[in-house]
Amino acid sequence: MAYPDGLLGEDEYVVVHKHPHWKMLVFPVLVLFAVVGGGSYLAALAAGMAWHLPIWIGLGVLAAALIIWFTLAPLARWRTTHFVVTTHRLMVREGVFTRTGIDIPMSRINSVRFRHGLLDRVLGCGTLIVESASDEPLEFDDIPQVEQVHTLLYREVNDDPHDDFDPHFEEGR
Repeated sequence: MAYPDGLLGEDEYVVVHKHPHWKMLVFPVLVLFAVVGGGSYLAALAAGMAWHLPIWIGLGVLAAALIIWFTLAPLARWRTTHFVVTTHRLMVREGVFTRTGIDIPMSRINSVRFRHGLLDRVLGCGTLIVESASDEPLEFDDIPQVEQVHTLLYREVNDDPHDDFDPHFEEGR
C-alpha cells in the first residue's frame, strides 16, 4: 500500500511503509474469542429462565462494549499507525481521532540501531532505535522485519545525494 502522495515532496518516494507487527493484535483477538464464547455460554444458560430477554440484552450490551474497547479500538490503532521511510525523511503517524506524527529528515539522523529478543526474533519484529539531533533516542516498537528496515534506513541515511561527504576527496590530495 502506497503512502498518500500529498505528504511527499516532488522528488521524494516511499522506500518502506510498515504498520506495527501483528503481534500487538494477539490480545485483542483473544479477548474477542473470550467475549463471544463466554457471552454465548451465558446466553445459553439464561435461555431457560423466564426473564431471559433482559439478560440477553444486558449480555449483548456488555459484549459490544468489551469488543469495541478491547478489540476494535486496538485494531483501528494498529491500522492507522504508519512507519514510513522515504528518500528524504523518516515519518511516523499514529492515532485514530487524535493524530500525532513525527518527521525526521535523513540529514538529522545520527545512528540507527535495532533490538529484538528471542520472541521478537521468532516473530520477525523488533524495536528500531533512531538517534537524531534530539536529546534522547527515539524508539519505535514492534517494527516488522526490523533488521531489513534498519539496513534500508541506514542506506538511506548514508546514501544521501545532498551529503557533503565526497569519497574521492582524499584521492585528489
